[in-house]
Amino acid sequence: MSWNCHTISALYQLQTRIHSSLITTNLPKYNHNLTFCAHLGQKPSPEDELEERYLLDSIQWPGPPPRFATPSLRQSSNPVHSVFTILPNKERREWHIGDQLEALVQIRDFQGRPKRYGGDFLLARLHSPELGAAVAGTVVDHRNGIYSALFPLLWVGPAQVEITLVHSSEAVAVLKHLREHRPDRVFFKSLFRLGFLSETTVCNMCLPSDQHLLCNYTDLYTGEPWYCYKPKMLSCDTRINHAKGGYLKHLLTNNEALLFQSGVNIKVQIHALGKDRINVLPPEDNAEKEGSSVKTKSIQLTPSGYYFKDSWQTLGGTVMRHFNESAAITQCLRNKVINMYGDSTVRQWFEYLITSVPGEQPVISISVVFLLSPVTCCFHLFPEIKEINLHSPKNVGPFMAVDTTHNILLKYRCHGPPIRFSTVIASELRYISNELDGLSGGPNTVVVLSIWAHFSTFPVEVYIRRLRHIRRAMLRLLDRAPGTLVVIRSANLQALDQEVSLYNSDWYSLQLDTVLKAMFRGLDVLMVDAWEMSSAHHLPHALHPPQAIVENMIDMLLSYICPEKKRSQK
Repeated sequence: MSWNCHTISALYQLQTRIHSSLITTNLPKYNHNLTFCAHLGQKPSPEDELEERYLLDSIQWPGPPPRFATPSLRQSSNPVHSVFTILPNKERREWHIGDQLEALVQIRDFQGRPKRYGGDFLLARLHSPELGAAVAGTVVDHRNGIYSALFPLLWVGPAQVEITLVHSSEAVAVLKHLREHRPDRVFFKSLFRLGFLSETTVCNMCLPSDQHLLCNYTDLYTGEPWYCYKPKMLSCDTRINHAKGGYLKHLLTNNEALLFQSGVNIKVQIHALGKDRINVLPPEDNAEKEGSSVKTKSIQLTPSGYYFKDSWQTLGGTVMRHFNESAAITQCLRNKVINMYGDSTVRQWFEYLITSVPGEQPVISISVVFLLSPVTCCFHLFPEIKEINLHSPKNVGPFMAVDTTHNILLKYRCHGPPIRFSTVIASELRYISNELDGLSGGPNTVVVLSIWAHFSTFPVEVYIRRLRHIRRAMLRLLDRAPGTLVVIRSANLQALDQEVSLYNSDWYSLQLDTVLKAMFRGLDVLMVDAWEMSSAHHLPHALHPPQAIVENMIDMLLSYICPEKKRSQK
């Protein structure tokens, strides 16, 4: 059969227009009774297996008893019927800085009956709108329908308790099942092309091999698995790009869908029974005398920081500095190479640093993507920084910006698959661990990592394996270049509805965030706690946090790069 050039060209153009719409009709059929996705990749060592068991045990989440295996809205947690009560201070009638505040939460179902088991996902926050102050609370699940929300008292003045039901325990059980048994609920695709012929096939970290031949793109250095179904007419080495294919629908039964209703049982505040605020007084004169009891109580609460006057204040460790002028930021980053790797939440930092916005001061913009109106008068954060046009896809990268006057180089690259970006050129798919192995490092090198948002649809073992490779590469980098600064940005809260909850619920993010912090604890790395910074702030949750929160994050990053110099003491 002979095809002339015009026929092939027409076929190619037709394929280009329709390959995205047709791909959903050929999705693989998973055996949902098997969880094989978590066990792909290189065989872990006994030490790795021991750590993995410890990490998985640390994020174990209680769920409904077996008799509630079939979810029912009537028996599930109802934030409207639930209440919280501020418990009185056990030591004195008034509250002072250094005390610990406890609020007791009683969860009730839609029939108004007290719940007798735990597993609800609650957020707790203590805040003062008058002072621009806030701190994230610690929630303790007593596994009987009662929860304690604990807060350290860190400022003088009014403090108001806020408790939010993010998901009921019944909804969390559904999310857990989806994570373990439906890794296909987000699917990916790749375009294969040779000359005028092109085909698009489904890709994922784990694909059933009994339905089609597979193209194996497992990374040679890390063993990170990735597969695509082999095109019918083209070879595996003709892959052009990688892209998000879409989200599977109809994942829930009718009863399960009732557990995920915006304004009903997704991120709804629980009201107080009695007062919801207190007034905090300065420390007592005999605080030192009673200090031992205060310290004993405070051990339970270890927030990374809190807001005061809408500015993040760290608790222990690096002193938070505020870089309100472009000259201070330029001086801090002089002669530095900043390498940013990860998802769009760290790309937001890159854009924040180089984007101009209107105003009289050099304020930073969140991202070009989020500007809602054209600007007429602009100031750059770095007046002399220039973004190099690498002809990279918008919002994908890689990106690079330089300030030749002050010898500043700023770079961003996305992490390897799974990545839900629109289209990434296949040759630009790089794993963070491999990129770290390619760095020389040194005292003028800064590495910033953020990797979490694209792993929520996979079993946690997949995330642990990825972080293990990154950690090993990071340790190799610090061994050969001890002066290298490594900063990790943690996960953050985001806006949720039913659809987003099934793929990117805050419960998924919390579990990943717990694993991330545990795996890098005690190492020579620094953490920007985006979880607490977004949880404590009064602005709405968003995958890409609002400008006020990002500004504090950038100040934290710069404070790590340029810590406050200790004053000499006579």
